[in-house]
Amino acid sequence: MFKTKYIPVSVAWELTLACNMKCIHCGSSAGKAENDELTTRESLDLCDQIQELNCELISLTGGEPLLRPDFFEICKKIKDLGIDLSIISNGLILNEKNIENLSKLDIYGFGMSFDGGTSKTHDSIRGVKGSFDKCINGLELLKNANIPTTIITTVHKGNLKELPLIREIILNKADAWQLQIAAPIGRFQENLTLSKEEYYSLALFIVATRKKYSVKELAVLGAHSIGYNSQILKSTMITPVWKGCQAGITTMAIQSNGNIKGCLSLPDEYIENNIREKKLKDIWNDPNFASYSRNSSSVSLRTVMSSPELKVPMIFPSSSLSVVLCQAMILSSPDLVTIVFS
Repeated sequence: MFKTKYIPVSVAWELTLACNMKCIHCGSSAGKAENDELTTRESLDLCDQIQELNCELISLTGGEPLLRPDFFEICKKIKDLGIDLSIISNGLILNEKNIENLSKLDIYGFGMSFDGGTSKTHDSIRGVKGSFDKCINGLELLKNANIPTTIITTVHKGNLKELPLIREIILNKADAWQLQIAAPIGRFQENLTLSKEEYYSLALFIVATRKKYSVKELAVLGAHSIGYNSQILKSTMITPVWKGCQAGITTMAIQSNGNIKGCLSLPDEYIENNIREKKLKDIWNDPNFASYSRNSSSVSLRTVMSSPELKVPMIFPSSSLSVVLCQAMILSSPDLVTIVFS
């Protein structure tokens, strides 16, 4: 019988849980580095193991990845192996020296969090006074250095109304803008979850922005299940057709202590193994790895949310975020969510 060969084309690596911010929506509850985080030697060896699996892109995240003293050493190793590199940062410690080092790496992209159109909102969400101004300065430094930059905004009740202000600030400065939904995991409080009406308004905002501005001015995309399979709106994501959750199929996630999962958004009960216990290729090629994704189809689990006002069903096929997103929808509209098993 033919056996599918899975390749982790993209790897998300949570380099550390150390963070210099206290974001209210942080799914990792980051702050202090874990005592058992991978050493420099282990991290460099892990880079070799990732390369053996024919990975094409590694995204370093955290916490705040730039806080690791060996950050640039790990980045150089990744690039020396011929793997594309992207970095997701809060932008707080971006300075001319860091920008100079980033420029030498020729990275695929730099993602920077930006969550408010005013200093009051942004600083409140991210827990650091003055972070709004520092992030704007960091964006200017990235633009001047010609480093491809994506602004990442995590949307909830606390900042939904400021999206037009954020757009005005980053227009013609960032290359892309990723808008994603805050889900009730980690530090995020359930009462800030978007309602069904707010969810739709976010999707409409993305579509409207795409129509108003060219990709050259600002490429806008929805993430974390915004818009796919809508019967009215075209896909708001980067690709026109959603091919299903790729956790454990083309993507893999690594936690700071070497735990392996299909996706960082999954809770810890979905940890498959640890690189200190088993080689990465053996973890990835285990027949039981990411069975929720590899052994499922688009009809095995469907969440149908139907709005009486809009009369539009929203279908979320099985994905690594299905549990989290179902929680969010149930919290905001418990009478409108039906879980269908077939």
